[in-house]
Amino acid sequence: MTSAQVDNGQADGPKAVDAPAGEGYQRGLGARQIQMIAIGGAIGTGLFLGAGKAIDRAGPSLILAYAIAGLVIFFIMRALGELLMYRPVSGSFSEYAREFLGPFFGFVTGWTYWLFWVVTGITEVTAAATYMTYWWDIPQWLSALVFTVILYGANLISVKLFGELEFWFSMVKVTAIIGMILICAGVLTVGFSDAGDTATVANLWNDGGFFPQGIGGTLMTLQIVMFAFLAVELVGVTAGESKDPKTVLPKAINTVPWRIAVFYVGALIMILSVVPWSTFKPGVSPFVAAFEEMGLGIGAAIVNFVVLTAALSSCNSGMYSTGRMLRDLAINGQGPKAFTKLTKNGLPLVGTTFSAALMLVGVWINYQWPGDAFNYVVSFATISGMWAWIMILVCQIRFRAKADRGELPQSSFKAPGAPFSSWFALAFIGLVIVMMAIDKDARISLYCAPLWGLILGVSYLVLKARNPENKAFAKR
Repeated sequence: MTSAQVDNGQADGPKAVDAPAGEGYQRGLGARQIQMIAIGGAIGTGLFLGAGKAIDRAGPSLILAYAIAGLVIFFIMRALGELLMYRPVSGSFSEYAREFLGPFFGFVTGWTYWLFWVVTGITEVTAAATYMTYWWDIPQWLSALVFTVILYGANLISVKLFGELEFWFSMVKVTAIIGMILICAGVLTVGFSDAGDTATVANLWNDGGFFPQGIGGTLMTLQIVMFAFLAVELVGVTAGESKDPKTVLPKAINTVPWRIAVFYVGALIMILSVVPWSTFKPGVSPFVAAFEEMGLGIGAAIVNFVVLTAALSSCNSGMYSTGRMLRDLAINGQGPKAFTKLTKNGLPLVGTTFSAALMLVGVWINYQWPGDAFNYVVSFATISGMWAWIMILVCQIRFRAKADRGELPQSSFKAPGAPFSSWFALAFIGLVIVMMAIDKDARISLYCAPLWGLILGVSYLVLKARNPENKAFAKR
């Protein structure tokens, strides 16, 4: 399935029209937008808010956890890159699962990735509502409602505007983290601010050692760490709307190592050197807390604004991707036909509206459990998002085997070390799932996953029985 470019002169409007399968998307995302989407996709709530809980659990050893997990993420992204250069398509994860593993896996992957972004949207809007309480005593549910409605409206304009918004959202996040690193470096070298007298790199091991909670404590943070990296694969969903995917996507994927080195490892080294790890508390952004400890109140407010935009950026990406995944499923006969409809400017109106409506569940969660809402949804987002990574790795292994046998053309962007790197990444994901089973707070997602699998299994059998002639249910 290849997306075709439509006339840029078409009028904007919310009225949906039927679009032939695989056609209608605008290739409106340029190189700079794809690059910033790729960079910004790895910088969100998991780093800005979730890292507070992870620091409390693991101390400075969290740095090592992010570094190792970052290597695994690079293996996953290069596996995705190999598949994208073989066949760049919108809704790539379910398409590859459908091709290399069969129609059932394509069905499960598409719907699970859609669910992941719905849940992630709830997570991010929850985080955004939490950040608003830094300035005003506003009910979380009210902020969550307002943000959901605004972002839904923004996604009904054009893909070019989406790309432009994400470009500037990401630019704010990147600039903020680099600025934070530079300020921390100044505190360490010059000694200004309230933390100047106590800031030292020795804070990484002075307060209980590098592993103050033991190696077990570090392992228990893996699901939080992996959640922080969820959405890096979003660049694959943009393939059908990229102007030059075979040039732009490899460049974006190859930025993964330095992104992780600077924005995660570098930022944490600086923060934990300036402020002892025991100062940070769960539920509080470590970036905001660090500025407060340095006595830079204005800086803390600025950082709080930045992390607010980061959460809204991720939720915006969620609304973007859910409509595309639903349309891919519908085109292949594995979802309601109504989801195939596009607006005149190439936007999946029905799928986006349906997803945004479900994200309003986040408003109810914030109303019922304002203190625990973030933790409830993080664990389920992690397990559903990791399913997409598992499918990427398994499909890449299957593709490479077929390509090596001459059954398929070789990709122009081979994953280094594959298939061994892909097997290593799969083993690491397995370890994360084991840690989630041990963690009582994350275990709920493993209870929900079999139920979701049962729902999908029954739905697939019903659809197949009703449409026995549909090629979407035939093995390729």
